[in-house]
Amino acid sequence: MTKKYQVDTKKNLFLKNKFWAIILVAQFSLFYILSKIDAAVDLFNRLFETKKAVHILLFSKTGFSAGDVIYILVSLYLILMIVHLIKRKKGTVRQVMIFINIVYFIYQCFWGMLYFQKPIIEKLQKKEITEDDLKNLTIKYLKLCAESREKVSEDKAGIFVIDDLEKIEKEILEQQKMLPASITTKKPVTALSVKQSVFDRAMSFTGILGYYNPFTAEAQYNAHLPHTQLPFTLAHEMSHQLGFAREQEASFVAYLCAKNSTNPDLQYSARLYVLKSLLRSLSSKDNQFVKKILSQFSHKMKRDRASELQFFRKHDGLVSEIFGITNDLFLKSNQQDGSITYSYFVTLLALYEA
Repeated sequence: MTKKYQVDTKKNLFLKNKFWAIILVAQFSLFYILSKIDAAVDLFNRLFETKKAVHILLFSKTGFSAGDVIYILVSLYLILMIVHLIKRKKGTVRQVMIFINIVYFIYQCFWGMLYFQKPIIEKLQKKEITEDDLKNLTIKYLKLCAESREKVSEDKAGIFVIDDLEKIEKEILEQQKMLPASITTKKPVTALSVKQSVFDRAMSFTGILGYYNPFTAEAQYNAHLPHTQLPFTLAHEMSHQLGFAREQEASFVAYLCAKNSTNPDLQYSARLYVLKSLLRSLSSKDNQFVKKILSQFSHKMKRDRASELQFFRKHDGLVSEIFGITNDLFLKSNQQDGSITYSYFVTLLALYEA
């Protein structure tokens, strides 16, 4: 092989890889421009509604998480590509670039553009939220939590335990049909497509409670979570299924689904989430008030809180910190509050309850 032939081969390889890199950059630019055009975002919303119905129909019938299987296959493929890169196998970089282009395009069409739909806050009354407003809401939800806690079951250790998880899932579906028209006109999900994650044990060490799979429209959850967090996590991920991409908005819709529910488990979990969100929001403003509220938790609520803290201390570590930072960056890149703040959810809550 001549030196000139080797140079030409390397040049052609560079040009081929450069082409797919340019295509990827062009996609970034295209979707960025489309995200600024209301008509384009609305088109992707309509596409999501069609995709949602088809995916729910297809994947709700599987007794396993199809999305997790896809993630496993993709991971194996990427590992194979890394091996090929190490061995300098011809065409590997090109294959990876094509793969990234395809996945990015599908993700944006199926889910990514939904981050740019009209924010819920624009649909609520405009009002200045004061610290006193938040404190009054905190006192209100402390009482509601204590009332709800008396209606639920507990284990031998006196910790809250869920009686029937599927019943909660079905209740969330029913409540989605009754969401205020002023908040959303999205079509309710027609069938349960909620799956226990294959990675649930590992999730406990990452701080991830659940996730939505945009490629299969499945709502995934960590079955090993404390039961106080499980119902609201289900409602949150099922809100993503409806088409609410922003994390804090999915939590707000989950709150709305639980607000008028008569299911005691869902009601208690949601009210507790609201109370903790309010306390986090107030902790930097009036820490003494927060401590006072915590001291006023009922004995049963205190047992539940201690159980939660024990769970997260047990699974805390470097992995959860890495995932927390990564998730925070992802949220901020999609025009959301980072995972370390609850201000947007609390604002939505306060405006709605005003």
